[in-house]
Amino acid sequence: MTKFKRDFVFNDNIIEVVAYNVIKYRKLNGITQEQLAIDIGVSPEFIRKFESTKGSEGLSLLSLYKISIVLNVTMDKFFESTYQ
Repeated sequence: MTKFKRDFVFNDNIIEVVAYNVIKYRKLNGITQEQLAIDIGVSPEFIRKFESTKGSEGLSLLSLYKISIVLNVTMDKFFESTYQ
């Protein structure tokens, strides 16, 4: 079987996109960073760092899942690149 490199377009800024959307949906829901942190079981500093560094601090899939439940947003919405 021949293996070859297929061409895909990957968004190199996807983590920044996710961070932007977490901020957007958190604010739309009127939830503070502190309340979101309490709701998902992390420190407020964790949320502050994630949002202020545009995601460079990282976020686990489990944390994103919990955020989606708290904000009542399907996970795919966090990956929509609607800004720039």
